[in-house]
Amino acid sequence: MAASSEQAPDLPNVYLLRHVAKDMLVHLLESVQGKKDLVLGPNLMRPLDRIAGAKLLREHGVDKIFKLEANMDIKGCDQRIYLVHPTMFNVKLIADQVNQEKTKAQQGLRKKLVCKIIFTPRKLHVCDKVLEEEGVFGDVVTDEFKLDLIPIDQDILSLELPEYFRDFFLEESQMWQHTVASSLNGIQQLFGPIPCFYALGKGAKMVQQMFEKMPSYGLGHWSKSITGMESEIGHVFLIDRSVDYVTPLCSQVTYEGLLDEVFGIQSGCIEFGHEVSGRDQPVKLMLTSQDEIFEEIRNRHFTNVFSFLSGKAKEVQSGYDKRHQLESVRDMKDFVANDLKDLKQQHKSLALFIGASEVIMSRKTKGIDFEELLRVEYNMLEGVSRTESINYIEERLNRQFNCLQTLRLLCLLSLTQDGIPPKEYKSLKTQFLHAEGYDWMLTFHNLKKLGLLKEQADQHSYKSIGGSKGGKGAKMAVPSFGSLTWKSSFQTASKSLKLIPKDTENLDLRFPTDMSYVFGGAYTPLSCKLVEQILNKCSFEDVDPVLKTLSIPRFSMMPASARFKADPNKYLRVVLVYFLGGCTYSEITALRFLGKVKGYKFIIATTSIITGARLLDQVTEVTPK
Repeated sequence: MAASSEQAPDLPNVYLLRHVAKDMLVHLLESVQGKKDLVLGPNLMRPLDRIAGAKLLREHGVDKIFKLEANMDIKGCDQRIYLVHPTMFNVKLIADQVNQEKTKAQQGLRKKLVCKIIFTPRKLHVCDKVLEEEGVFGDVVTDEFKLDLIPIDQDILSLELPEYFRDFFLEESQMWQHTVASSLNGIQQLFGPIPCFYALGKGAKMVQQMFEKMPSYGLGHWSKSITGMESEIGHVFLIDRSVDYVTPLCSQVTYEGLLDEVFGIQSGCIEFGHEVSGRDQPVKLMLTSQDEIFEEIRNRHFTNVFSFLSGKAKEVQSGYDKRHQLESVRDMKDFVANDLKDLKQQHKSLALFIGASEVIMSRKTKGIDFEELLRVEYNMLEGVSRTESINYIEERLNRQFNCLQTLRLLCLLSLTQDGIPPKEYKSLKTQFLHAEGYDWMLTFHNLKKLGLLKEQADQHSYKSIGGSKGGKGAKMAVPSFGSLTWKSSFQTASKSLKLIPKDTENLDLRFPTDMSYVFGGAYTPLSCKLVEQILNKCSFEDVDPVLKTLSIPRFSMMPASARFKADPNKYLRVVLVYFLGGCTYSEITALRFLGKVKGYKFIIATTSIITGARLLDQVTEVTPK
């Protein structure tokens, strides 16, 4: 894939979203005058750090910060602000605490509590109903904080709503669809009208329809406030996670993806323990493009990271050695003022990233052969060696390896083969339940409902040949799984889109030429390939047969009447890809690479950043051992 001769435009300044959110938060804090305590929902600690630090909160009257928990006794101010997601569980916890405070006030143990509940990203009517049922509706004031997309990096935006996947795809709740549509509305108000719109999946189409009906800002209904703006984003892709379940279930092998799988990255922040930092206290590090070393290694295949870090360590040491060549006091001052600070920062980053790489190597090879695991996954993707794959899964069950990782392989096998043949399915399910317990039965039901793990349909398991029933032409049922003529819908789509590269022997992971390098050259993420193919002609023309094969609903809109002040060749090369249900760092890396070689700049928005384990954890009904 040759690099594009066209120069990619600059990315829009997505950090404007942070400034907007910070201003709204300050306004809400100031609505309660004087000192107050702030109680945060458990999933809002890290996202709030990306918007406002402790210093800003103190400047606007926040005395102490607490995490919302059951049976907590808060000893603080007489004024309190709760900032939580609008769930019935959170509201019930708050109502219990308010009732406790009312009882204490009646007994003269404390002053009457002034309480305000701020729901984010929006307030729901059901919250008021619960407060009313609990008898505290008149004792609290409610408001909402429209915390939509949070800038994680210059090209990554996240709603930080991991619950979206379960709520929409499993529970079929539409409560977060408005939040996604509203976040798109906010993007359009900041960066101008978006001319080209593509939706892949039922949820994406639902969001598009909701977005279009929003007052004054929907497609075809642009208000005067944005029609005169220069468009900074040319295309928006809304993609349901259900469009591509295969990609997140594959083991990640890029450096950033492995950091997320091994350590867990939350809102762009990673926490390293003693095994990495050598310190007693955990070390927190923000992973952004502003860290020069991280920017160099984040998108690399893991096998190329050590060599880079080794070379960089030698450079830093050479930088330190320059101090021995300084001949004057002025030279020493310049060295301390200009070079020493950068060298120390690079040295700190190098030590952490080298330590993290060593931990990744030890954990990924502990008890298993990681290369064998990857080979089994790639066989599943190619649709070969099914028996070997089943034997490998059975071995993991017998040796009681991590149950979520084993379940991930079962789902990957099912997705790539349109289900598992009945005999093998029953055997594998029984072995899993014997190994992990029958309380996993409901989880299997959830996976079946989502289409992640299912028994293969009869028409795939057996193939009828011959004439009518009876006589010489009697039909005969024969197994068709191994038939050369039968292919799963994934295999058909994979061949059509060329997701599995043919020439892997000459692949150089140091200088990749194809998006498949994010999986070691074995597989190109389906979601990213669809984006590439649609952008080629700004239509679904090349991918319609694939979408029909995979039963993916789609929608596109390109208003012909739009008038834009910007150069079309410029704004059309900025693309927002919005994943509904989460995306992986492998997909983010693949889109960055696609932008580099095609002359595009991609902004990746998502409801949350996921891994295969976190995806499955959302739908399991059992706490893994």
